[in-house]
Amino acid sequence: MKRVCLFIVGIALLITGKALAYDDHDFQVWNTDVEEFKINDKTKMAFEEEFRWGDNASEFFYQHYDIGFFRDLNKYLNLGAGYRQVFDLKSGKFKPEEEPYMTATFFGELKGFKFDDRSRLEYRHFDYQADSWRYRNKFTLKTPWKFTKAQIQPYLSDEILIGFAAITQLNENRFYSGFGFNISQDIKGELYYMLRSVKSTDKWVDSNVLGTKIKIAF
Repeated sequence: MKRVCLFIVGIALLITGKALAYDDHDFQVWNTDVEEFKINDKTKMAFEEEFRWGDNASEFFYQHYDIGFFRDLNKYLNLGAGYRQVFDLKSGKFKPEEEPYMTATFFGELKGFKFDDRSRLEYRHFDYQADSWRYRNKFTLKTPWKFTKAQIQPYLSDEILIGFAAITQLNENRFYSGFGFNISQDIKGELYYMLRSVKSTDKWVDSNVLGTKIKIAF
C-alpha cells in the first residue's frame, strides 16, 4: 500500500508540473466524495459532494451537493434520478443553482474491456439568469489490466455537455485519463487528469484538471 501511495503522489506531481507549464491554460484541482447505500440487490442511494479550486488551484470557486437513486433493470441498463445543489463563484459571490436530473446508463464488455455510456438530462434553475436544460453524455472505457494488490485499473473517458437555452449548442467537453484503485474492501479511489474545454462566446477555453475521487460503499 505504501508503494501505491508513492506512485499516486508521483503521478500527481508529474501532472501538476505539466499543467502549470502552460501559461494560457488554468490548472485546477477537483475533489469528489461519494457515499453509496445499498437499498436492495438492484437499488442504491448515493450522496455526492464535489469541490473545485481554480486560478492555478489558488481559489475555491465551486461546490455541489447531490443525492440520487439508481436501479439496475438488468445487467446492461441502469436508470436513476436525483437532485444537485450547486454553488458557483461569480463576481465574488457564490451563486446557487438547483438541478434535478435523470440518468440512463448502458453497460457492456468486449474482450475484457468494460465500457459504460451514461446519458443525463438536467433542468437548471437559477435566481440570477434564465432557466435552461442540459444534456450530458459520458462514455467510459476500463482496461482489463489491474496492477498491485490495490488493483490499479487504468481508464479513459469522454463527456460532452450540450446546453438548451436561447440556442442549442455543444458548449463543453471533458476528456479524462486516469485509474481507479482499492483502498479497502468498501472504499475505492480514483486519480485522473482531465482536459476540460468550455466554449466562451466565440472561442474555446481549456483547463488542466487534476482530480481525485473517493467512494465509500455501505
